[in-house]
Amino acid sequence: MGKGTPSFGKRHNKTHRLCLRCGRRSFHIQHNKCASCGYPAARMRKYHWSHKALRRRTTGTGRMRYLKQVRVKFHNDFREGCRPVAKNTKKAFAARQEKRLGKKKSE
Repeated sequence: MGKGTPSFGKRHNKTHRLCLRCGRRSFHIQHNKCASCGYPAARMRKYHWSHKALRRRTTGTGRMRYLKQVRVKFHNDFREGCRPVAKNTKKAFAARQEKRLGKKKSE
């Protein structure tokens, strides 16, 4: 029997199952290790020779529950415990102009 069509009928044992950490079908049952993320090792498996794999699971590919909030806070200068500055009043407009001019003078 060759490696082709007749031998494919004999393949019915699974070597990999779903990984608990990454969710891919890469967890080797006998080796007890994930081929994709390296689970149960504490560190995630990653190599620089595989640039595409690094891109697939880098920051920004998931939900970014915390970093999304940081981005919004950055635009508000990380202010906390105060009321937001009104945007439509003449007084607020003048304050913003002063702030812009003050920053330019210091540069």
